[in-house]
Amino acid sequence: MRAQRPWMQPPVLAFTIPALMLSACIPAPSGPRSTPQPPVARPTPPPTDLTPWERQTVAANAVEIDATVYTVRSGDTLSAIARRTGASVDAIANANAIDPPYLIRPGQRLEIPAGRYHEVQRGETGIGIARTYGVDWSDVATLNRLEEPFILRAGQRILLPGTVAVSEMTLQQRAAAFDIDIDDIVTGGEPALAENEAPTPPTRTAERVLPADAAVRSPANFTGRFGWPLTGRILAPFGQGGEGQVNNGIDIAAERGTPVLAAADGVVLYAGNEIQVHGGLVLLNHGDGWITAYANMDDLQVARGQRVERGQMIARASDTGQVAQPQLHFEIRRNRQPVDPAQHLPDLS
Repeated sequence: MRAQRPWMQPPVLAFTIPALMLSACIPAPSGPRSTPQPPVARPTPPPTDLTPWERQTVAANAVEIDATVYTVRSGDTLSAIARRTGASVDAIANANAIDPPYLIRPGQRLEIPAGRYHEVQRGETGIGIARTYGVDWSDVATLNRLEEPFILRAGQRILLPGTVAVSEMTLQQRAAAFDIDIDDIVTGGEPALAENEAPTPPTRTAERVLPADAAVRSPANFTGRFGWPLTGRILAPFGQGGEGQVNNGIDIAAERGTPVLAAADGVVLYAGNEIQVHGGLVLLNHGDGWITAYANMDDLQVARGQRVERGQMIARASDTGQVAQPQLHFEIRRNRQPVDPAQHLPDLS
């Protein structure tokens, strides 16, 4: 989420009629000749095969501020104090144990935390911001206590981990620091909206591609009931495995091409193959903090922002990603934390 063909003139036909005969057939022009104008170049639309976080360039505007103490004046709001000091509303609230709706009183002394603060621009994504600064977006989301629906707002300031300026980092250091996983897409994959802009309602079909700067509205609620995306032998259960490895879901053996079904009603957060270990990956948002992930697939049938129903085919099982045989890697997450799918799926015995 192709470049348009360049403008083309119709071919010019060649004739062999003698020039004198041709000139006798064509009446002389009555006025001055007009010079043919060259065709107007049509604008080339931006590529549509990029992920949302690749379409928007992020300007590194982070400002480093020192820790200070601010005394609240009459008429102050936490937002105004954040703008005045360069810190973020969330960082000030967290440092002073102030809960929404962020009520403060004149004379109150507030600690303003030191750190690097980036001011979000409309269309930026958390992943794009993390890539610009060479940091882990999951760490940023945790540091700033971001919550569902994880949609940033233009003008919002977010605290960045670490103290190394981007200008002091090599490209290799930034690449090594930046890594993307499922949690990054869940918490930082949507583009930032204007302060009072509403998210876009889901679509009904994969044929309708959402604009690059559209953030998708989350489902209102969810009952917490899931169905099996496919059935088969469990290759690897949830949790701790051999050699210290941890499986955040379950791996289910499947014939190549077996349809993979949505485990519950939801909205597609992501459909693509940018995470190498997972290959073809689909993430569904079910609301109330519930997310399901389906990996190692091909022939993806859905697109970001599409509404799907339980039992609807979303892709086919395959061996994409870093697996040795066709299978489905399936995860259920609740408030960013992976949970054992076996505890939420119906008993097949």
